[in-house]
Amino acid sequence: MRNLATYAFVLIATTVSAQAPVLKTTAPADVKAPPASAKKTASGLASRVITPGTGKTHPAKTSDVTVHYVGWKTDGTMFDSALGEPSTFPLDRVIAGWTEGLQLMVVGEVRRFWIPEALAYRGVREPKGMLVFDVELIDFH
Repeated sequence: MRNLATYAFVLIATTVSAQAPVLKTTAPADVKAPPASAKKTASGLASRVITPGTGKTHPAKTSDVTVHYVGWKTDGTMFDSALGEPSTFPLDRVIAGWTEGLQLMVVGEVRRFWIPEALAYRGVREPKGMLVFDVELIDFH
């Protein structure tokens, strides 16, 4: 019986820690533009690792990812978040900046993305302009 109780405790503790967000809703100081230390891809996506992950593999374009995230406009206004409950979605069904950026991550990593308008909503809908996201990759399959 003790083993069952220990297993239940570990299962509950793991579930709670996997859902506890490590992200902040306050806009970062560098929300207006990526710092010189940010890495840029050929498409214009800029990113910086905030917390290294523990995983070894990266999601594929067709993976389903589970994340916590916070998104801001460059004026510091938060416009979207998934902090209470993790959000799971197909990576190839989101904005191009997310599809490209999350493929750079490993499980446990927190990364900040500066997504140019061409990789976000392309000026077709709000929010327009560059978007900034902090994303924690919890899992993928």
